[in-house]
Amino acid sequence: MSDPATITPYRSRVRGCLLGGAVGDALGNPVEFDSLAEIRARYGPAGLTAMVETEITDDTQMTLFTAEGLIRAYLHCGDPLTAVRDAYLRWLDTQSRPAPRPGDGGGEDGFRTGWLRTEAWLYARRAPGNACLSGLRSGTTPPPPETPPAHGPVNPDSKGCGTVMRSAPFGLHAEDVPDDPVTLAMAAARITHGHPTAAVASGALAHLVRRLVAGDPLPEAVDSTDLLLSCFEDQGPEHRETRRALRAARRLAEAGDPTPEKVETLGGAWIAEEALAIAVYCALAEPDPRRALLLAVNHSGDADSTGAICGNIVGAAYGEAALPADWAGAVEGRETILRVADDFAAVFSGEIGESGEDSEDGGQSAFGGARSGDRALRDLLSRYPSA
Repeated sequence: MSDPATITPYRSRVRGCLLGGAVGDALGNPVEFDSLAEIRARYGPAGLTAMVETEITDDTQMTLFTAEGLIRAYLHCGDPLTAVRDAYLRWLDTQSRPAPRPGDGGGEDGFRTGWLRTEAWLYARRAPGNACLSGLRSGTTPPPPETPPAHGPVNPDSKGCGTVMRSAPFGLHAEDVPDDPVTLAMAAARITHGHPTAAVASGALAHLVRRLVAGDPLPEAVDSTDLLLSCFEDQGPEHRETRRALRAARRLAEAGDPTPEKVETLGGAWIAEEALAIAVYCALAEPDPRRALLLAVNHSGDADSTGAICGNIVGAAYGEAALPADWAGAVEGRETILRVADDFAAVFSGEIGESGEDSEDGGQSAFGGARSGDRALRDLLSRYPSA
């Protein structure tokens, strides 16, 4: 663990993780489908060196809805897997229409579908993953969490990075929250992607973020994640893919100066374990968040996803203040992202309800002892209703 004198506050890590993910997502968005040669031809020998567009993609959209689902589950003592699936269905609705419908939120009915769904900018369709769309449209409910995961019933052979790129919020729980982030992240991956690797890579990111939020230095958090992945070694070759990819990233980070060519030896990031490995490599190889994010998007692959995951990692590791201020200040949806982050931190740190203000009926909320009459809690309940 870090020296207590240097521990970054929990809220800063939550903000850093969600905002950093959005920054990396926007940074990589304009080059997602370009080869490294094309990137260099367009931007110069050094490749992309600045944020040329501020628009985020489905990576950040789904990450925000993951966080929203977890907030709702905790506020209302609900099943987190069901709450996250419902949140993804609300995201799916944003991809099916150009703008919120009248009555989707606001007014005296208390944001019945939740305020996040009322954010018009989230209705932009930015190349959402086919497996995410088809999995949610299938109407199939994934089985309960299991460790290790088997092939799931939804897109059983798909291990695209659309799972891992949305999974950082599972690791943002404070340490005293009882839910296991790894098991939950793996189960949530199977909502849309049935291949075991999609689940294991998502669980690995959740564990990595959890250790970073707890204050572990990045190398130690990666070591802990490797130890976690060793638990899957005897379950078959499909359960070993993520550990092999992560170990390749660690070795590469120790092998001298980082380059885009080295990034590309880890794959194209279109599949879950490669996206995680590239993001981890960039975060380990480049301690400076700006350089790490640029390294994460300058390659011939899924640049917005590797940028987003790398941003999640460096933000959780170093906190909001470590993010490049010019990029963090310009990214699309910044205020909404920070609102979700602050709500998440308030809920999972237990700071809401500390005043003990009595409710009209004397009832209590899901927060141990927090009164439902607490003004801040009432505001949260209006933004994150039970239905």
